[in-house]
Amino acid sequence: MRTEIKRMDVEAAKKDLNIRTLAQFGYDFAKLVYLSSLRDFSTGEYYHHGLAHSFSESAASAALAAAHEEVFYDLTSAPLESFVAQVERFIRSSPKDSEQILDAWEKLEAYRVTVPSDSDELTTGLFRSNVKVAMLLLKSLNSVRTQKSQPALPRRLLGQ
Repeated sequence: MRTEIKRMDVEAAKKDLNIRTLAQFGYDFAKLVYLSSLRDFSTGEYYHHGLAHSFSESAASAALAAAHEEVFYDLTSAPLESFVAQVERFIRSSPKDSEQILDAWEKLEAYRVTVPSDSDELTTGLFRSNVKVAMLLLKSLNSVRTQKSQPALPRRLLGQ
């Protein structure tokens, strides 16, 4: 009986999290980054003050972990075009230069911390591969945009 109550608490906390917090983000990549930021990287435990206050710390932590996994799997199973668009949207939401962000992501591989702890190896590999493809595409697009925005030199006409 105790397990059912806890499970109901977790589901209620997850619903509250989705309605009050995650719905504000509008797309899965931003949700993924947010949820991973609520995880203590030393212990793997999740914490959200408002959720813990409304429910219990254990129900809140379990709800956050479940939401993190759900968003991760939804994002990873999305078509690559959608995945890339979400990464681009996230990068463009920063006031920093997108080229600088992409360079940092490439060097630091910060996206690795967004993977849930219990993710299977195959899905984790697919996610990391999708991020790398997204970064390459976005860097390529930035390069094309930069080239197009540069003023063309006037051409000399024949005979001049």
